[in-house]
Amino acid sequence: MQLDRIVHFHKTVGDKTRIKIISMLKHGPLHGQALAAKLGLTPPTISYHMTKLKEIDVIYQRRDKNTIYFHLNEKKLKLMAGAILYIGDKPTDAAVISKEEKHQVISHFFNDEGKLNNIPAKQKKKVIILEHLIQGLQVDQIYEEKELNEYIKQFYDDYATIRRELIMCHFMNRDHGKYELNPKELWLI
Repeated sequence: MQLDRIVHFHKTVGDKTRIKIISMLKHGPLHGQALAAKLGLTPPTISYHMTKLKEIDVIYQRRDKNTIYFHLNEKKLKLMAGAILYIGDKPTDAAVISKEEKHQVISHFFNDEGKLNNIPAKQKKKVIILEHLIQGLQVDQIYEEKELNEYIKQFYDDYATIRRELIMCHFMNRDHGKYELNPKELWLI
């Protein structure tokens, strides 16, 4: 289950130096030399900590000429830090979509053979479609990219777009070309 992912997140940010780095990046991007100088650490030590923070996707880097700047991914940080509070919770009334509404969306976007006609533009409908698509996938099973592509192709030819949407809406997690369903608490519903 993806509880391992939540545990890994908390273990990674549970380091004094990484907490200081996150706190510093909260005020804007910085390059490695600036971080090293402000923390009194060597550049290789900063690189080590940045690699750990990039692994959990709470920071990303952008190059400006010859300098790499590190940015805080606040959205991901808030999502992962708060995920632990929602494990086991039932969705709130605002998040509940009626069965009739789901059925209407699914019948509108899928043809009689079960193929998806197109991906909805509206996020709420897109989430309903993606949730419907993953019903045939197993929790706690790791899927190779090729295996997931074959599964998606039975519904929609552009499997790469669907795969990307499943990641972006947090239905699935990707790690080195392997995919796994996230707990429902992490889904963007």
